[in-house]
Amino acid sequence: MTGKYFWIFFISMLPLIEIRGAVLYASAQSIPLLPALIVGLIGNMLPVPFIYYFARKFLSWGSDKPYIGKIFTFFLDRGESAGQKLIQKAGRGLYVALFLFVAIPLPGTGAWTGILASSILDMDFKRSVVATIGGVISAAIIVYLTTSGILQIGQALAS
Repeated sequence: MTGKYFWIFFISMLPLIEIRGAVLYASAQSIPLLPALIVGLIGNMLPVPFIYYFARKFLSWGSDKPYIGKIFTFFLDRGESAGQKLIQKAGRGLYVALFLFVAIPLPGTGAWTGILASSILDMDFKRSVVATIGGVISAAIIVYLTTSGILQIGQALAS
């Protein structure tokens, strides 16, 4: 059983897959939801401080390097321009917007992307983490409920 929790932890740390993939794995392995969510949440949130504090510095560092400079500059410019538009639209609801963005269980809308955006926008770290955790938990529950429903429908059809 420990090996299954290791895989939940590891899968939840991967960008784009994150806790959404870990919950799918847990559901497929018949692992109880609460322990899977706790392990997955820890794994998903572990990289967050590193992403927040170092991503912008890393992108800035790489922006003037040969071969990678153009793509690093693209990500910085794109992140800042999109972020400014979001700030203008969301106003005081910026952290609610971050929560909703992370809560949508689609590829590219998880903790990695959300915290990267908050880093580029120089949003408050603690408030960003709270919004991100809430979004991650919401997305995980949505994925679990959807997966459970699909599995039950499949079992009913197979019977």
